Amino acid sequence: MTADAPLWTPSADRIAGATLTRFMRAVEERFHTAIPDYSSLYRFSIDRAEDFWRVMWDFSEIFGTMGERGIDRFGRMPGARFFPDATLNFAENLLRPRAPDDVAIAFRGEGNVRRDLTFGEVRGQVAAFAAALRRAGIRPGDRIAGYLPNLPEAIIAALGAAAVGAMWSSCSPDFGVQGILDRFGQIGPRILVAADGYVYGGKQHDCLERLAAVTRSLATVEHTIVVPYLDPSPALRDVPHAQRWEEFAGNVSSTEAVYDPLPFNHPLYILYSSGTTGVPKCIVHGAGGTLIQHLKEHQLHCDIQRGDRVFYFTTTGWMMWNWLVSVLASGATILLYDGSPFHPDGNVLFDLADETGMTLFGTSAKYIDAVQKAGLTPINTHRLETLRTMTSTGSPLSPESFDFVYSSVKRDIHLASMSGGTDIISCFVGGNPIGPVWRGEIQARGLGMRVEVFDEDGRPVRGEKGELVCTMPFPSMPVSFWNDPDGKKYQAAYFNRYPGVWHHGDYVELTEHDGIIIFGRSDAVLNPGGVRIGTAEIYRQVEQLPEILESLAVGQRWDNDERVVLFVRLRDGLTLSPQLEDRIRQQIRQNTTPRHVPARIVQVSDIPRTKSGKIVELAVREVIHDRPVKNLDALANPEALEQFKDREELSR
Repeated sequence: MTADAPLWTPSADRIAGATLTRFMRAVEERFHTAIPDYSSLYRFSIDRAEDFWRVMWDFSEIFGTMGERGIDRFGRMPGARFFPDATLNFAENLLRPRAPDDVAIAFRGEGNVRRDLTFGEVRGQVAAFAAALRRAGIRPGDRIAGYLPNLPEAIIAALGAAAVGAMWSSCSPDFGVQGILDRFGQIGPRILVAADGYVYGGKQHDCLERLAAVTRSLATVEHTIVVPYLDPSPALRDVPHAQRWEEFAGNVSSTEAVYDPLPFNHPLYILYSSGTTGVPKCIVHGAGGTLIQHLKEHQLHCDIQRGDRVFYFTTTGWMMWNWLVSVLASGATILLYDGSPFHPDGNVLFDLADETGMTLFGTSAKYIDAVQKAGLTPINTHRLETLRTMTSTGSPLSPESFDFVYSSVKRDIHLASMSGGTDIISCFVGGNPIGPVWRGEIQARGLGMRVEVFDEDGRPVRGEKGELVCTMPFPSMPVSFWNDPDGKKYQAAYFNRYPGVWHHGDYVELTEHDGIIIFGRSDAVLNPGGVRIGTAEIYRQVEQLPEILESLAVGQRWDNDERVVLFVRLRDGLTLSPQLEDRIRQQIRQNTTPRHVPARIVQVSDIPRTKSGKIVELAVREVIHDRPVKNLDALANPEALEQFKDREELSR
């Protein structure tokens, strides 16, 4: 395999059977225009955006009333409105497509916990939960919060909330009390759904003490509903106004849900920014925009089809959980896993793939790298016969990880690296199941997403590094920020740098293949001697060395300039020696430029990261400059920051 050849090209049969191909034919027939390939469809989706989204509605069989107008005020960004006359119900669209006996959710947890729920069972439980919410006086626009592991009840509660028009917002149970209050305290939920605990790495973690503290501090909560997970009869006497899940919803006799028809932009979810630089922003997403965008990404970009079995390794606090829930709308089965992906060993998720007949394996770039570092070769140990697609997000996927997937996981697989975020509950760039996969590149810009790369003067460029922007409205733009009545926070978050253009904050390049390479967050870009360097450029080189498990690079102000400081976490038992430092610098210099070579290399035992697994360069940068980190509760391991303070190596 050479750099001039793709790592993977879909077969003729695969192209013919792809949902994307059927969609292209539908566009051709409806609009009498030739759509021979993805690039033609992409141009159509940009040049004729209203037509594109209308055909997407019809093709994906959204249940609801479309209305006369496809897009109103299209020239305004923000301010455009998609399907302003439409009505639909998000939950109804997710629960319609399959027969009652088909499996909707297959849950697996640590300790060989197994539960399968059919579509009929999920519909019944959603109906019961929605009826209980109505009985409790919940109205459209009220907030329902989840403090839950990755259990089926989280999905049932979210869909029950959607059925009545309430907003759902969730966090994973590893959040501490203050982290939860920083989020739920802003939105004032009336109902709090939680579990008595969770299991991770072979250990049980009781959550009732934290739940009691959270509930006592949330004055708006009227009902605390506890899902028994660790204990079938948890003691709830210390948790204010608490009742077990079955007590709240199990005694409601409703078997058919009543789905309130709601406007296209009716609020559905509240998601949170990472909160590493202050109290998290509360981002409100609409039902219709979330639904049609997810249907597009699932069916056209990931080729999810009716009867597929779709997995994403996620928690309820990451937007990929919301993304996963929506696969029900395509008639696919959700595969849920709760627990560590490396307990009892690194084969657990590949075992899950074989056992369930998984068709899409969704994970993070860090997980793929960790599997490689662990020396695993699933291609030799697992069948993976049904697996067609592997998706990766969370951080840039290195070229070496592309190689690893094709050499050590499966040769005939669509590797769809993708990137977007909580801000849009979807992706700006992602997979193309009928196109080639090039090493180190995300395949394509998303359909209907006018993604460009701007240089420092705001001019579009190709083949150069710059800022990822979107210059045209799209349906899954946030409806609003919570407690932002005049929209100033929303405007400042995305539109201040380039008026009328969404500035996403990724440092990227648009390639000759019309793909995207991401070099890291632009606010973490290094700037030694005035040369902009993406942190991912350094990580890709350093983490090829077998001694290094992971790394983190920041810029340190030094001698009226900035110098690059690299922190490395080594394999157990290893110490950073002068010889290893030399090899690190040589690896970087030979494969990048002398500017990329760090001035200081420092060994640490842990790298701080957010709850969703993203490393936090900005927090480390604050620490080494002796500035406070504003919100430690946003971090999964805030104690890791201690070892970055007052490092003697950084004083000279």
